[in-house]
Amino acid sequence: MAANRQSKMEESAWVAEVEAAVADVGASEQESAQWRLHSIYRVPACIKDLNRKAYQPQVVSLGPFHHGEPQLLPMDAHKRRALVHFLRRARRPLAEFAAAVAGASERVEGAYQGLGDEWRGGAGGEERFVELMVTDGCFLLEVMRTATGWEPNDYAGDDPVFSAHGLLYTVPYIRRDMLMIENQLPLLVLERLIAVESGKDGNEEVINRLVLLFLSPASWPLTTGVGLALHPLDILRRSLLYGPSPAPRLPPLPDHASPPDDDTIRSAEELYEAGVRFKRSPTSSLLDIRFNRVTGTLYLPAIAVDDTTEYMLLNLMAFERLHAGAGGGNDVTAYVFFMDNMVDSARDVAILASRGRGVVRNALGSDKAVARLFNGLSRDVVLEPRSALDGVHREVSAYCRKRRNRWRANLVHTYFRSPWSFLSLAAAVFLLVMTVLQTVYTVLPYYDGGGNS
Repeated sequence: MAANRQSKMEESAWVAEVEAAVADVGASEQESAQWRLHSIYRVPACIKDLNRKAYQPQVVSLGPFHHGEPQLLPMDAHKRRALVHFLRRARRPLAEFAAAVAGASERVEGAYQGLGDEWRGGAGGEERFVELMVTDGCFLLEVMRTATGWEPNDYAGDDPVFSAHGLLYTVPYIRRDMLMIENQLPLLVLERLIAVESGKDGNEEVINRLVLLFLSPASWPLTTGVGLALHPLDILRRSLLYGPSPAPRLPPLPDHASPPDDDTIRSAEELYEAGVRFKRSPTSSLLDIRFNRVTGTLYLPAIAVDDTTEYMLLNLMAFERLHAGAGGGNDVTAYVFFMDNMVDSARDVAILASRGRGVVRNALGSDKAVARLFNGLSRDVVLEPRSALDGVHREVSAYCRKRRNRWRANLVHTYFRSPWSFLSLAAAVFLLVMTVLQTVYTVLPYYDGGGNS
């Protein structure tokens, strides 16, 4: 009976398939090569369910993951118009651009994790994919060039997308949709298109600069010579982490060592009560966070909090979580954790946003809205055991654990939180002084009398 069962299982298609996979010693290497190409991902449900709107494009689809969705179809006509304008200006046949993108199709397709079979070879899938890449790539180039003044605008003055009116009311939504991790376009596509348009290769720096100028005009320029970025979201991440003074990384703690139980980042208000003062860092790098133990000053980069901040940070964190080769670990995630711990209430935001500090530039209106934003960013997110900001974290915690700073914090928290507490303390001190003086004046005549006798 047992032999019969074993014989049947040996004939099973499932057993034969798995055995063949085990015998294929090169499969692991092929898997690794495939994973190295991935840079654009679908956000898993466990992340997306916390805030679906943050990962959903609103007006335009870029790439295959959201192509054809009903609410995004109206922009397709404008994509086709942009393609025509691009070709007229380039004075090159469409076939040359399509061939250039098709020549890099393996790397472009590989950038999308879980790309559907409808976009791959067979039944016109590959041709359809090249058409999508060329159309979306030309549209993106036209939008960015028009918005940044990169070249003269040959569109009509009443164009719904490429006119001054469109730049004011439509392009900001396109810019926000370019932040979505599922809505990325490989910059390799733009490189291939510009190579044909200009007749020369080596346009990586031009593309990096154009994308960053469109997404964040005030950002630090990227270091030259680092090569083409993966996609627009990768460009933005690089710019947010770029600066001359990043926080140093600490070596891992030994297995037997562990931080103190109370080694947590206190809120901005608690730190202020303990004597910590806040100043704006000289750069905009999210990692330019430093603590001066002598003066008790915590330097933080300025961050503008507006309607797009939540989408930007959530998608950057998703990219770091899903992309093993993000470069630099999860530095944006480390920054978000640091700020989430520091911002618990509107009072914390008010301290960081005060005129003398300018760490938080509040464009949302209320301090409570900013606090709520930071408090919701790090839900169900895993942080590396040793992040780039651990050194600052430990220095601040050690400063707050000093006895005199704990006493100061308790004093401020108990007696200086409100005018009434301060008045009560002042009244008590006044009464104590008056009592001492009364005692002194009562005792002095006795001693004066004893001295005269």
